[in-house]
Amino acid sequence: MSNSSSLNEFLLLAFVDTWELRLLHFSLFLGTYLSALLGNGLIITAIVCDHHLHTPMYFFLLNLSVLDLGTLSTTVPKSMANSLWNTRAISYSGCAAQVFLVVFFLGGEYFLLTVMAYDRYVAICRPLHYSTLMGSTACVKMATGAWGSAFLHALLHTVNTFSIPLCQGNTVDQFFCEIPQILKLSCSDSYLSEVGLIAFSASIIFGCFIFIVLSYVQIFTAVLRIPSEQGRNKAFSTCLPHLAVVSLFLSTDAFAYLKPPSISSPALDMVVTVLYMVVPPALNPLIYSMRNKEFKDALRKVISW
Repeated sequence: MSNSSSLNEFLLLAFVDTWELRLLHFSLFLGTYLSALLGNGLIITAIVCDHHLHTPMYFFLLNLSVLDLGTLSTTVPKSMANSLWNTRAISYSGCAAQVFLVVFFLGGEYFLLTVMAYDRYVAICRPLHYSTLMGSTACVKMATGAWGSAFLHALLHTVNTFSIPLCQGNTVDQFFCEIPQILKLSCSDSYLSEVGLIAFSASIIFGCFIFIVLSYVQIFTAVLRIPSEQGRNKAFSTCLPHLAVVSLFLSTDAFAYLKPPSISSPALDMVVTVLYMVVPPALNPLIYSMRNKEFKDALRKVISW
């Protein structure tokens, strides 16, 4: 029996045991991480440098890219280092920092994707009021609200999680410090306060999801009323990337946390976690650049410098 006050490290779940497979895991994560750094870095650079992209939609996309980079940088480098050096250890303070940053960046993405849905709704359903409702001051306030809400959300979860007595060892069945896995180490019913906080957070996320769905119902209704095919295609081209990102983000998260316990296993849990922690941030730059001619032109300028 161990107590949280005496813990100085946690042991993360290793992907594989043999050197060859560890090297393969390291290489795959390294390739994914570098491609995400490049893709999101190009998005940030293009938006900052091209004045044609100084609009609310691209301002929020810039913020999303920063959050994507933060999400990946919180978990992937540590996992690569552990795999390369054949270790599973993470310090107690490192684990707490990882929990805070994971909740902060993921929460920020949820809130920002909701704001981006509102931006698309105003642009298509209320175009005459767009400059008023989505002015620079309003956009900064919305982005600040998303970041600030994510910070408070992460702070509450981190403080609450690490104030719970831990007496079931120090092995975390995940490749990073994840709150549900840490709660498995808690003593008796001491984790119930955090479970209540998780349920409250889930209700907020569900509210964001409902807001996004209702926004897109109205958006698609308005788009289908546009008489010209060119106008409909232009409207769809600005909405579909965001909708694809939301779908990828929410579907992988939902499967990770709502899958039946009967099919749960450490190996499956790890694979599913990789799907929602690593894949969306790496694919977002590709999704946003596929059907957006204006953004492609800006990227070509950046690459040609």
